[in-house]
Amino acid sequence: MRAPLPPLSLSYGQKLFLLATLPLILAVAAISLLVADQSRQLAEGEIAALEAQLIEAKKAELRNYVTQARNGFYYVYGSAAPDDQPSKDQVAQILSAMIYGEEGFFFVYDWDGTNLVSPRQTDMINQNWTGLADSQGTPVVDRLIEIARSGAGYHTYMWPKPSTGVEAQMVTYVVGFPSWRWAVGTGVFIDDVIETVASTRAEVAARIQRTFLYIGAITLFALLLVFLSGMFLNIRERRLADAKLKKLTQRVFDTQEEERGRVARELHDSISQILVGVRYALELARRRLQSDAPTARQDAGKNLEKGINSLNSAIQEVRRISRDLRPAVLDDLGLGPALQALTEEFSARTGTTCALETVVFRNRLDPDAKIALYRIAQEALTNIERHSGATEVSINLFGHKNGATLQISDNGVGITAIRDAKSPVGGLGLRNMQERIDQLNGTLRIHSQKNGTMIEARVPLTHMLPPETRNRKTA
Repeated sequence: MRAPLPPLSLSYGQKLFLLATLPLILAVAAISLLVADQSRQLAEGEIAALEAQLIEAKKAELRNYVTQARNGFYYVYGSAAPDDQPSKDQVAQILSAMIYGEEGFFFVYDWDGTNLVSPRQTDMINQNWTGLADSQGTPVVDRLIEIARSGAGYHTYMWPKPSTGVEAQMVTYVVGFPSWRWAVGTGVFIDDVIETVASTRAEVAARIQRTFLYIGAITLFALLLVFLSGMFLNIRERRLADAKLKKLTQRVFDTQEEERGRVARELHDSISQILVGVRYALELARRRLQSDAPTARQDAGKNLEKGINSLNSAIQEVRRISRDLRPAVLDDLGLGPALQALTEEFSARTGTTCALETVVFRNRLDPDAKIALYRIAQEALTNIERHSGATEVSINLFGHKNGATLQISDNGVGITAIRDAKSPVGGLGLRNMQERIDQLNGTLRIHSQKNGTMIEARVPLTHMLPPETRNRKTA
């Protein structure tokens, strides 16, 4: 048993190429079929008109021949009696001599079907041809006599050409002589008309085929152009994506190194120095206890108390650094309490008045939105502390029908890069804010003037948890 074929898997570029080319191919195919059908119908109409025109010209020529022949012997027929055999012989002789071209001749049948005149096929003379039909079963002599009895008319049938004996289509014009009971006529072969029509049809078919080839060549060129354009754009976009990826990777490395440097400085400048002080206090206490001085125990106790206080300071520093890296209150209580702790710590550290207004959302923010808004607030407060010189900061967090909004305002000097360039892409901190909010499909707006700056971060409703998942924690 044969193994089933694996499912067809297309890359993104192949899907994009098919999406771009398949409608083009279908449109070109539909246009080609429509053009071919319209061209064929138009050509058939023109060919039919040409054929009818050529045959009508032949018929007019035949009628003219018969009229001229009749005028040539009408003076005999007009004065002859129905049984005037000499006059009949004279007219038959005149008609026998009236041959033209390579195939043209006049014929005479009496109404009984007997051939009286046939100069190019003399073996038919004086024989009765009643019931004669051509190779396709079309009655010939009976139909000619019937037309002659009714006056005059045309008849088309297959007849052997006198020059070759090969059967060809012939158009005949016959007129009746009632008093003599004769059917007199002449015919012309229209194989040249048929050849002309066939040649025209072949030429039309060749033109339609060439049109298909031209359309196919144009389509192939268009597909090749689309393919090359897609390849060029794909290569260009890949290069741009690679450059952006390298730049982003470098920024990640730089951010990591900056964060590591900050943590290292925090550990070295605060905790390390505190622990060194604790060590000196403990060593001093040990030395006091080993001495015989009367105040040794009292001095050792003071040194131990100083070391204990230093250890408490070290513990507070460790908690502060841990809170900066990932505040536990954010996961335990939610975004509101985490921002409250952040603003209180910011006010205590900088002396800047920081007011927080927040409400409990109907729907809680998901973890990604919470950490993003917290980091934006943290980054904004860091920038305010370092650059703005503000004395008042206001943070407002609220929910609405479209999601959640965080607004941070200060009364500082404003952001020079934004005030001058009118662009939210300033330093690394602002870019980090923008990238965090972009990951949530939200919007970040920064309004900066000389008397202050307002940062507004909006999170869409898709990052709000449904009501049934709420608990007692705040947003």
